[in-house]
Amino acid sequence: LPIGAYGGRKAIMEQVAPLGPAYQAGTMAGNPASVAAGIACLDILSEPGLYDQMDVLAALLADGLADAAADAGVPLTVNRIRGSFSSHFCAHPVTNYEQAQDTDGDAFAAFFRGMLEKGVCLAPSKYEAWFLTAAHTRADIDATLEAARSVFRAMAE
Repeated sequence: LPIGAYGGRKAIMEQVAPLGPAYQAGTMAGNPASVAAGIACLDILSEPGLYDQMDVLAALLADGLADAAADAGVPLTVNRIRGSFSSHFCAHPVTNYEQAQDTDGDAFAAFFRGMLEKGVCLAPSKYEAWFLTAAHTRADIDATLEAARSVFRAMAE
C-alpha cells in the first residue's frame, strides 16, 4: 500500500495549508489501510535483533555467492555493508564507479538469465545492489545459493 510522509522546520511547515498558502494533498493521504500497514511495518522493523538477523543472512548470501563463483572459476567481486551487498563480475576490487564500469556485463546478463530460469528474480542491471529484508529466511538464502551454484557451473562450461 502506498504511504509517504514529510516534515520540516516549523517555519517551512507553517507554509502548508491549513496554516499557510501551499495546498498539499494526495490520493492515499491519510488512508487508514495505508497508515495501518505503515505502523505494522514499523512494528516489525523495531523488533529486537531483526537487523542483526538480516546482517547474518546477508553475510551468508554474499559469502556464499563469492564461494560458489570461485568454485566454478567465475570471477566475482562482492562488497557487503550490513544487509546489502553488490556483486561484480570481475577479478579486481570495485570501490568506485570507474571500477564498476570495468566489469563483465555479458557475464552479469548470463547470470541474471540463469537465475531467472531457476526462479530467482534479480535486479536487471550489473550496477544494482542486493538487499535483504525481514521476510527473507535461511531457506531463501539456501535456495538462492543452490540456484547460483548451478548457474555459475553452467557459465564456466
